[in-house]
Amino acid sequence: MSDPALFDRLAQTPRESVVEVVGTVQRSAKAKRGVELLPSDVTVLSVAEVPLPLGIVDKVGAELDTRLNHRVLDLRKPAVREVFELRAALLEGFRATFGERGYLEVETPKLLRQGAEGGATLFPVDYFETRAYLAQSPQLYKQMLMGAGFERVFEIAPAFRAEPSDTVRHITEFTSLDAELSYIDSAEDVRAELEAVVVGALGRARARLALEGNGLAEKLPEARAPFPRFAFSECERWLGRPGAAQDLGTEDEKRIGEVAEKEHHAEFYFITDFPTAVKAHTFYAARRDDDPSLTGYFDLDYRGTELASGGPREHRTDRLLANLAAAGLDPAAFPGYLEAFRFGMPPHGGWGFGLDRFVWKLAGVANIREARLFPRDRYRLDP
Repeated sequence: MSDPALFDRLAQTPRESVVEVVGTVQRSAKAKRGVELLPSDVTVLSVAEVPLPLGIVDKVGAELDTRLNHRVLDLRKPAVREVFELRAALLEGFRATFGERGYLEVETPKLLRQGAEGGATLFPVDYFETRAYLAQSPQLYKQMLMGAGFERVFEIAPAFRAEPSDTVRHITEFTSLDAELSYIDSAEDVRAELEAVVVGALGRARARLALEGNGLAEKLPEARAPFPRFAFSECERWLGRPGAAQDLGTEDEKRIGEVAEKEHHAEFYFITDFPTAVKAHTFYAARRDDDPSLTGYFDLDYRGTELASGGPREHRTDRLLANLAAAGLDPAAFPGYLEAFRFGMPPHGGWGFGLDRFVWKLAGVANIREARLFPRDRYRLDP
């Protein structure tokens, strides 16, 4: 830089200020990107305050709370931005794959009179003269659309779950990727559709990232169908508690993932045939005709983490009412939902897929909060 005054102006401008630089671009073997800019003029557009609450280019790390408290600065880091470039590629891949497979993208309400499963995990909202709840799932509306003849729908939208968990894998606002399809014959139809969507989305995302040449394509696994299927009863034996009919916890999932990877060389895999006792609260889950103690429900896991849950839904009104009663729920609380079944409902099924968990695992970050731009959890409502 030949102009001493220009050098002084830049040297006195605080780090992270916004500047406009005019100059000559030339090749340079020493520059990181192979080019350098020789400035002839600099205009400071916005001066950053000092000191910065968070280092941007410093090698010294910062606690996650500090990073999230100053998230805009944190998002300026190239490594942090890469997480969201990966996320965007996955979203694009999922949407394109759903479109190829004949799905219609829909948008369902996020303010509800009643939750899909009831319980204490709903966030209440004052809604004029009554009480409403933030949606924890678009489940009921997806099924109603099957009765409307839409046949194949998907939605990518926020969902809310008031779980008081404070772990690296739980957040209260998350992005749910939901799908529903009509005229299924079995749970296997739903599983096969889900794995085809995952394989297609990953392939598209990998192709896009490879073209960008940023190295992110290497973070995506080369998933190939079919994924292995492990019965819930088999997984119980792996856990040393055969016949317990106890829902799977975080440590259980990790252990199953270890066995799946070590003994079956599987990263993606289904856990199938969940017992009715485990899914009793999931009143819309179809019980198997040949064995009512089992459902057709399944989880899709990736390396010890549950990504998706789904299966065949109960489309017969009498059995659906029986399931509601068994779950301790009042049918009068679901008038619009139940009406959709009274006037013709095809056999159908679907799933909900946690996008944040998928990004968290693929990006290799330590905490699921790092997979969202501005995460919400039990203690965080800012920024």
